[in-house]
Amino acid sequence: MRRFRQGLAGFALVTGIVAATLAGGAQAADITGAGATFPYPIYAKWAQAYKSDTGIGLNYQSIGSGGGIKQIQAKTVDFGASDMPLGGDELEKAGLAQFPTVMGGVVPVYHLPGIKAGQIKFSGALLADIYLGKVTKWNDPAIAKLNPGVELPDRAITVVHRSDGSGTTFIFTNYLSKVSPAWDDEVGNATAVQWPTGIGGKGNEGVAAFVQKSNGAIGYVEYAYALQNGLSYGQLQNKAGQFVMPDARAFQAAAANADWKSEPGFGILLTDQPGEASWPISGATFILVYQKQDDAEDARQVLKFFDWSYRNGDQMADDLHYVPLPDSVVEQIRAAWSAEITGPDGKPVWTTP
Repeated sequence: MRRFRQGLAGFALVTGIVAATLAGGAQAADITGAGATFPYPIYAKWAQAYKSDTGIGLNYQSIGSGGGIKQIQAKTVDFGASDMPLGGDELEKAGLAQFPTVMGGVVPVYHLPGIKAGQIKFSGALLADIYLGKVTKWNDPAIAKLNPGVELPDRAITVVHRSDGSGTTFIFTNYLSKVSPAWDDEVGNATAVQWPTGIGGKGNEGVAAFVQKSNGAIGYVEYAYALQNGLSYGQLQNKAGQFVMPDARAFQAAAANADWKSEPGFGILLTDQPGEASWPISGATFILVYQKQDDAEDARQVLKFFDWSYRNGDQMADDLHYVPLPDSVVEQIRAAWSAEITGPDGKPVWTTP
């Protein structure tokens, strides 16, 4: 935990748009990106180390996956970032290439004085009913049944959700749609949904802040944000019926049998995966770039940054409780760069050094 806090020292995660010039003053050669808040802590860490190693900075706006998709489509950034993978038809229509960077987990977090992290157990059906507004008190029989011996308060549940278009919401609602027919029928799965109840916070940062200051609150955030903000997170029952704690091993277990090439742009979903150790709300986060680039050198700089991160960033990812991609998947990604991403002259932007 101390190492995690040291790893994030100096990075300000604030509610709203986080326009982070992560590597000092902006230069002409700096890379620009925008999108998902889920991977912001690791992109910040990679950017700091990359600047020190190469002198090239990264300006990344942590504005949510929906914003990242819009900005890359508008060509206002060098790359977009999204926790919701685009489908093959969407990628083809927009002329985009897509690849994952790291994996992580979305966790339910709560603020209940006297009740520590891991003391509350949830099932998928229970989480869905809380977010549907059907379970409204912490001492509701549905919660008490899963938590014998825990002194649950007679306190209203304050539901907190994302207010922006969010890949974290996509992962969370994708999971709820798989485990709750009522949720699938009434709300569904998207980066932004019509929430039946609750208050909205912008970004993982905003949800974390609301939960942190609201007694009786429940929310969902990426695991690193729960740790960074000292939030209590719950155990969750997985597809095998086991209650598991979130950690890198549980996220890795969810991805153990993933077939990354089965979907265009490596766009697999890792929610509700089999396995006794699997964390059920796991997911990868993705980068979006144009297949045909207007400036080959700008595109090359983006790919150099992520290539450097794949080669040098695994320990940093581990320290921040993300799961690095398997080497075999990284090699598939580099091959896809060479095959799919070209400059104005039609020649590949990337060749493996």
